[in-house]
Amino acid sequence: MRCRCDRTISDEGGGQDNGGARSNLHERLHGSAKLRRSYHKAQDAAVLPRIQRLMAKRPTYGYRRVTAVLSRELRAEGFAAVNHKRVYRIMKNNNLLLERSGFAHLERSHDCKVVMMRSNLRWCSDGLEFTCWNGEIIRAAFPIDACDRRIIAWRAVVNAGISGSDVRDMMLEAVEKRFNAFRAPGVVELLSDNGSPYTAKDTRIFARQLGLKPCFTPVKSPQSNGMSKAFVKTLKRDYVSVTPLPDAETVLSLIGDRIEDYNEHHPHSGLKWRSPREFITAATETA
Repeated sequence: MRCRCDRTISDEGGGQDNGGARSNLHERLHGSAKLRRSYHKAQDAAVLPRIQRLMAKRPTYGYRRVTAVLSRELRAEGFAAVNHKRVYRIMKNNNLLLERSGFAHLERSHDCKVVMMRSNLRWCSDGLEFTCWNGEIIRAAFPIDACDRRIIAWRAVVNAGISGSDVRDMMLEAVEKRFNAFRAPGVVELLSDNGSPYTAKDTRIFARQLGLKPCFTPVKSPQSNGMSKAFVKTLKRDYVSVTPLPDAETVLSLIGDRIEDYNEHHPHSGLKWRSPREFITAATETA
């Protein structure tokens, strides 16, 4: 036997998708349901100034990264972490949410394995460029670990291209920093595009002498080096776009600090909203 309520639900399309939750159906049918109001927590007044201070310092951060940084600060002070839904609500109520980009990302099929399960199995390398206010052009290159997302080394030049010599010096610095030696203890893949500084014979030979295995992305497949592309986007969005760029001398003096800030503080969704250094520390403690 079907009751009137069931017929109403079936006729309207069925269940919770169109008719609403069954637990609330009686109130809706009899007009006694109360309008839901925005929820406020008593401690929101104390959290809001912290969020405003973080947004003033890092205006390109969305609510997820704000949550990660805020929770890090609260735990350091002996308090419990804050929930991301609460941060979203507070930021929305105070017009602090970032605007959407306004365009949809194209979907691209990609079956390559980019993220690695352990550090020092694959490093990804790429370059970027940006223009200073006086017209000088900065070009830089870097290797990033495909597991812990740390920028291991970098090179930057002014009004010139990254050369094979720059790439080789960068690789040597990366190996020395990671292993405190002149050769990696195991084979580390070095993934890059097909640019001449990476594909040069001298670079490939030198890489193997360091214990690195040169790997190159397929032609017309930039997503294969997505780890590096993601860092380029982050650096331009969260650092370059909010930093004064009067001239090359000023910019070169700031790049090291910006990369150090990224390694130390930048939360990653792929690292459970931890920074590269936090992730490495946690992995070392559990090893």
